[in-house]
Amino acid sequence: MKAFLAAFFVIVLLAALGGYYYLTRYGSPVGTPFSSELSGDLGTLVRLAGAFMNTNGEERTFLVLFQNNMELRPGGGFIGSFGILKVKDGSVTSFASHDVVNFDGRIPDTVPAPYPLPETLGVKSLKLRDSNISPDWSVNAKAAEDFYKMGKGEEELDGVIGITTNVLTSFLSVVGPVEVPGYPGEYDAETGVLDLEYQVEQAFYKQGISRGERKSIMNLLGNIILERAKALPLGGKYDLFKVVLDDLHRKDIQISFKDEALQEIVRAAGWSGEIDREWGKDYLLAVDSNMNSFKTDYRMRRSMDYAIDLSGERAKARLTVTYEHTAKEKDFMTKDYQSFARIYVPEGSWLESVSGNAKPAVFGSDLGKKYFGAIVQIPLGATRSVTWSYVLPEDFDTADYDLLIEKQPGLNDVPVTITVKEKDGTVTEKRFILNRPARWSALE
Repeated sequence: MKAFLAAFFVIVLLAALGGYYYLTRYGSPVGTPFSSELSGDLGTLVRLAGAFMNTNGEERTFLVLFQNNMELRPGGGFIGSFGILKVKDGSVTSFASHDVVNFDGRIPDTVPAPYPLPETLGVKSLKLRDSNISPDWSVNAKAAEDFYKMGKGEEELDGVIGITTNVLTSFLSVVGPVEVPGYPGEYDAETGVLDLEYQVEQAFYKQGISRGERKSIMNLLGNIILERAKALPLGGKYDLFKVVLDDLHRKDIQISFKDEALQEIVRAAGWSGEIDREWGKDYLLAVDSNMNSFKTDYRMRRSMDYAIDLSGERAKARLTVTYEHTAKEKDFMTKDYQSFARIYVPEGSWLESVSGNAKPAVFGSDLGKKYFGAIVQIPLGATRSVTWSYVLPEDFDTADYDLLIEKQPGLNDVPVTITVKEKDGTVTEKRFILNRPARWSALE
């Protein structure tokens, strides 16, 4: 893990510079609809890379959280390990990795865990591994730093970075497949994450590797990926640049800086992992939090159907989230799925009913939104739907409708259908894949 996370930072620099030199030499790809977006993102990434490569001899320190989104959490995935990354003038000066369970043993039991962690997982006190309980990365970053200090962490942090296992898949799509000396098989973009999970959880025992050394393969894999990335031709570095940008937009990489100027750069680019608190029209964010301690999210498929009726005195909305459990039997990483599902909607909304939930719904206010939440359970091989019906705020503007739908960090592509019934009864339907924030008015 140490080598992989350090390699990640260097690869981002390579991607920024590779993309810059490619576009400078060859120009934007002709006919590509996102070429202007790529050019804008490139400028942002190069500015960030420049900030790291020219620190005037000062060392900057970052807390890096590795989030396994096969066990989905609101901020991206279960935090199994973390690292302290130090950089100076474009070089990684040191990287120390830590097992989060061992570190959490140093944190006092003084922060009560919120519902439903005590009821489902028996977690009574919040610590670093459960610090990403918000869908907003700025909130999680602050919590992670607080827990780091509570655990007697000695470094003064300049920021907090979160990355999910999807980033490994992205890198392998460009540099892979990869063979690791001393280990069987190869790791590719299609099954590499799953194969790695099997290696560190099951296969190591059969290979005579001690439990304490079972994750050594991650260091080897990280070094190989880094060397492959360095050796890429200019076009390959441009491909790497594009997948890194995609990971940033999908919230598989989230960045929180203490330096407000740097933070504003990533916020404007949509890379800060913050939800939009200023949006004043219709809003939707669906959030799942795996509550069974297994890596079952790898086997889950989701779709969403959102319908809003603007024809009455009050605007009414109905969201149906359908979960498909693709696994047929229990194994070392999969069993029946259980999630604390929440939806964030405009403040002032009122829940009328929810169906398909296993336990009574809860509600509250957070991040300038209203949220409704409930425990949902999906047995192996089953498909279940949860439907939320609610009334939007009394002062909701039905004349000039627009919707912002945001994506949970760590969640993969979700098919979405949106149906809007206007004041005059006209019905419009749009379908798309949710993999980054989307606005109704901008959808085709």
